[in-house]
Amino acid sequence: MTGDKVAAKDATTPETKDLPPLTDHEFKIFNRLADRMEQFHNYFRQTWNLLWTAATTSRRPQNLTVKQFLNEAISFTSHLSAHHGIEEAHVFPLLATRMPEFDPKRGKLVKQHEQIHKGLEEFEAYVKKCHAGKEEFEMSVLKEKMEGWGGVLWEHLDEEVRMLGADRMRRVWSKDEMMRMPM
Repeated sequence: MTGDKVAAKDATTPETKDLPPLTDHEFKIFNRLADRMEQFHNYFRQTWNLLWTAATTSRRPQNLTVKQFLNEAISFTSHLSAHHGIEEAHVFPLLATRMPEFDPKRGKLVKQHEQIHKGLEEFEAYVKKCHAGKEEFEMSVLKEKMEGWGGVLWEHLDEEVRMLGADRMRRVWSKDEMMRMPM
């Protein structure tokens, strides 16, 4: 275990003893945020894979025109930006009260958002210019615009869901609190 993980566990685990097993119903309550987040994240994974596969093979999907393909890329950027904006405004502040990884100033997940958006903004600018006809669209350039931030995006998508999983949440929040959480 790394020092960060130990510190986070020590800071959020009220007791070190093992907790009793959850019933199926309790698991659903404690895992609700992870399940919901996984739904959003699966959209991002699916769209990233569509774009990345085209960029790395230099072949867009046969069922999409260039304009439609660029619309997918633009939609991806706007949905990801909106998703992160909602998390940072409404979900993370609540979670950060007991889970340091969601802290807006020093939390790992927020820092990942910042890293993702550095690359996302450049990617978005490129696909919008191409969509508007101001720049010639090239798959090699698209790939280049995706390479720098793809790893942190995938790490973030997985880690955020893991942090919201039932095993973690039950150590930090009560069942009643979980039932009142937004999302």
